[in-house]
Amino acid sequence: MLPVALLMGGLGTRLGPEAAKLPKALVDINGKPFLERQLRLLASQGFKKAVLCVGHLGDQIEAAIGDGSRLGLAVEYARDGERLLGTAGALRAALGRLGDAFFTLYGDSYLECNMAAVQAAFEKSGKTGLMTVYRNDGQFDASNVEYAGGRILAYDKKNRTPEMKHIDYGAGVFKSSAFSGLKAGESADLETVYRDLLSRGELAAYEATTRFYEIGSPEGLAETRLHLR
Repeated sequence: MLPVALLMGGLGTRLGPEAAKLPKALVDINGKPFLERQLRLLASQGFKKAVLCVGHLGDQIEAAIGDGSRLGLAVEYARDGERLLGTAGALRAALGRLGDAFFTLYGDSYLECNMAAVQAAFEKSGKTGLMTVYRNDGQFDASNVEYAGGRILAYDKKNRTPEMKHIDYGAGVFKSSAFSGLKAGESADLETVYRDLLSRGELAAYEATTRFYEIGSPEGLAETRLHLR
């Protein structure tokens, strides 16, 4: 499996007191930090290396996880530093640890889909990037992807249309060249990279059929605790 970058530089403000003094990734899920459960899932899916893109309270994450060996992974760290880089900026800063191609996941998501199949779809496509999508119909969050015939036709988090029945599932695969347009230290969002690739015909798609879980909101956190109980 390709390396995987986990994006966890956010402030976790939506969780309120749950993440006031510890990073969102370390919020307790039935007796274990969320990140430990997430990394064990990734190891079970065949991943061997994870790069944690950390920012807010990142020292706590490194102290809790270390080199990842006890969880079945080799874990490395890439830090935002004084200035938050955003999701794409953080990946740009971590490229030296990720190689020519890699997965990226959000640090607050728990995705049980077949990641080996996602990687196979990416490699077969020959594209620069791949977005996983899920038929959401507005159920778990606002749908933001128009998807048909195995292709992404539109993606926009702000200007949604009735044709958008799918949602960005949260797992992407990229060649490092997808980030060549970003300057070192520049703050940028991953959405802009996806939209750029889509506009150039360089974005493949994989439709996941297993719903996503997340801990970015109090409601999502409660659902995830129930699911993993």
